[in-house]
Amino acid sequence: MSKLRVGLLFGGRSGEHEVSIVSASAIAAALTTPENQSKYDLTPFYIRKDGVWCPPDLAQQVLESQTPLPSEDSPGSLWQFPPEAANMDVWFPILHGPNGEDGTIQGLLTLMQVPFVGSGVLGSALGMDKVAMKEAFAQAGLPQVDYVAVTRSQIWSNPCVFPKLCDEIEAKLNYPVFVKPANLGSSVGIAKVRDRKELETALDNAASYDRRIIIEAGINAREVECAVLGNDHPKASVVGEITFQSDFYDYETKYTAGQADLHIPAPLPDAIVSEIQKQAIQAFLAVDAAGISRVDFFYQEDTGEILINEINTLPGFTATSMYPQLWQATGIPFTELVDQLIQLALERGSPEKLE
Repeated sequence: MSKLRVGLLFGGRSGEHEVSIVSASAIAAALTTPENQSKYDLTPFYIRKDGVWCPPDLAQQVLESQTPLPSEDSPGSLWQFPPEAANMDVWFPILHGPNGEDGTIQGLLTLMQVPFVGSGVLGSALGMDKVAMKEAFAQAGLPQVDYVAVTRSQIWSNPCVFPKLCDEIEAKLNYPVFVKPANLGSSVGIAKVRDRKELETALDNAASYDRRIIIEAGINAREVECAVLGNDHPKASVVGEITFQSDFYDYETKYTAGQADLHIPAPLPDAIVSEIQKQAIQAFLAVDAAGISRVDFFYQEDTGEILINEINTLPGFTATSMYPQLWQATGIPFTELVDQLIQLALERGSPEKLE
């Protein structure tokens, strides 16, 4: 039986480029263990920060050094792919952030007519855009915090309009609030604000990252997460909890060892765990996710209320990442998890392929 050729795609044009490299290194190590090496033939492909695809030999160097390659002044065509890219049986994209988990690379892989790990164009796009995501959650009847969605054009409008916009936000939400770019992952560009001056600054900053911005009510709650694995009949993992000393779970806290503590499984009542797992699967189906997702919740202990925060359709695979640790605690070790994700990609196949 011939081995399946797996294209590991990492790097990319986003602020999470370095995290993608670390995630890809972990996946590559899992695919080269004896149990997986007998089934899969791994070929890495690295996308530089300027968008150029690098051949497997350079990609392997990046995996081993975990150091990004520099961009070039004249990068050439962004549509010139290494010839090895035409020979893959299945793709494993581990590109975090914009141009990686927002449906763009998924569209390209769909056009290649080759199965790939994770959600398709729709699930990825909905999972990335926090405004569209929340609208999908609302349609599915999932409880969530109060929020207001605005656009860059409203924020960067004339001096008479901006104060009115801030008035409208303050009329709907009480401080503190969180201001977030709608389409950036890993807490990039997010600010916690407590007064009007901080709100104005945070809105202006968020608008520099994205044309769609969301403002969410801040609540005093425990932050818990649940991993989902599957396609049409997904399963939920045990529930984990994140505790941290910083003001909120920002980028530095998320990806710096020792900045946050993961409690797996979380010390929660069984009924709460069951409800979180149920809602995680509902959220997964609501955005038409596939293969892999991590769903984040707020749990208000005093009221027993569970509020969905967001879904991440391509969560990190670093040493500190919650997703693989949740499945490890559920009974699926890392090497088996990577294998299952590839099998789920093959199961889903490439439905757009013309016979």
